[in-house]
Amino acid sequence: MTLLTTVFAALISSIIWYKKEEARKLKVGTLSLMYWGASLMWLIDAIFEYAELGAESFVPAPLDMLNDLYLGLSVVALGLIIWLVILLVRDPKGVVKAALFKKN
Repeated sequence: MTLLTTVFAALISSIIWYKKEEARKLKVGTLSLMYWGASLMWLIDAIFEYAELGAESFVPAPLDMLNDLYLGLSVVALGLIIWLVILLVRDPKGVVKAALFKKN
């Protein structure tokens, strides 16, 4: 489930990055790369789990699948938080800078 969650997040963010020029300015490519990196990590984890457990790795218990889903969603949320911090620091549209130096 973690692999599927991060792959879907990577696909969605990649499609948004590719389709919209505004998304490129907002560093959605960085978010996409984070999700692709997480997907690669979970893929390697799945390969090693298959090498260790064999076919049993394809029939997890429902509780294990739920835990993996929560882990995948938390990885997606953490990626969004990191992306938002990067977005606030780089401030591509100058919104934060304008708000900080606004004179009343």
